[in-house]
Amino acid sequence: MPVDESWGRALCVVAHPDDLEFGTSAAIARWTDQGRTVVYAMVTSGEAGIDALAPDECKPVREAEQIESARIVGVEVVEFLGEPDGVLEYGVSLRRVICAAVRRHRPDIVITNNFRDTWGGQSLNQADHIATGRATLDAVRDAGNRWVFPEQLDQGLQPWGGVRSVWAAGSPDGRHAVDITATFDRGVASLAAHRAYIDGLGWEHFDPEEYLEAGARSTGTRLGVPRAAGFEVLSMGWGD
Repeated sequence: MPVDESWGRALCVVAHPDDLEFGTSAAIARWTDQGRTVVYAMVTSGEAGIDALAPDECKPVREAEQIESARIVGVEVVEFLGEPDGVLEYGVSLRRVICAAVRRHRPDIVITNNFRDTWGGQSLNQADHIATGRATLDAVRDAGNRWVFPEQLDQGLQPWGGVRSVWAAGSPDGRHAVDITATFDRGVASLAAHRAYIDGLGWEHFDPEEYLEAGARSTGTRLGVPRAAGFEVLSMGWGD
């Protein structure tokens, strides 16, 4: 089914730079072209992502690549929440950090990454993705309760219960999608902007367009369009 696009402001909360670019950024380009506001919150800076670079060297490289990647798809605000890459744990401390971002940006929807144990079949998900996605679901509800993390109110962050739904990109349980045919090329360019990260993985012959094309075509077939990005949509309303 098509996603509900009757919103004006989205907050994307993911574990690492590059997480949105592996399939979702073309959708973000569609929405920014339509005049919607999209903000990125990276829980980590991906500083443990390149074996040949120590974390303190890697961090500014990956942050710069993410900022440029976001610019390509029309996102002006990219926050780095400063949690440690590779060792994120679901729990109260992670919920607190994400809750603050939700209260700060007051979105209508929140987009995160797949938090299921696999990507479907036998392809295992990564621990940081799972922790971030699950913490995001709870943090969205936390954000509307003034008695959860009340110290944030003293810091000027007011409760925000206006998030209608959380969309988990790339979930094997996804039943919704959006047409990205017109903005697919910008999605490819946004992934290609993570050149140091891709090179650091040793993906010498990696082709961003070829990689993204497979998933976009498959999801597009289910939606009835040439290319699409899929989401699991979780309502935050009571009883929905």
